[in-house]
Amino acid sequence: MKRLAISLFLLMCMMGNVNAQTKPAAAAKKSPAKTAPSAKQKPVAAPAIKPQDIEDGKMLLTKSDCFACHKVDTKVVGPAYAEVAKKYPYSATNVDLLSSKIINGGSGTWGAVPMAAHPTLAAADAKKMVSYILSLNAK
Repeated sequence: MKRLAISLFLLMCMMGNVNAQTKPAAAAKKSPAKTAPSAKQKPVAAPAIKPQDIEDGKMLLTKSDCFACHKVDTKVVGPAYAEVAKKYPYSATNVDLLSSKIINGGSGTWGAVPMAAHPTLAAADAKKMVSYILSLNAK
């Protein structure tokens, strides 16, 4: 989460600098008023989850080792998928974040037990898996 906040901060700083460098001094004075509201805006929501991605994600999960540590409604070693879906509403940002955690592994969000990395998993497949998991919040 810190990485995302830092990235957004740097992006906002860069946008402020671009406005100041490319516009006359009078317009540069107005740029803080334009950039301040964007800092308060919510992340852009992802388009609706495609039904085919949900089905593909479910199939990919059943063929993987994920169910050794996760179940849909029950905490095993890791959190239940339903709990993940409650914590992370469906958005492009959350799909990217969780896909990265599946591929690179992670720890600390749900307790002390680290999640194993899956470096051979394709990013597109990880995103479909996440789409299925996050779709559980809508059910």
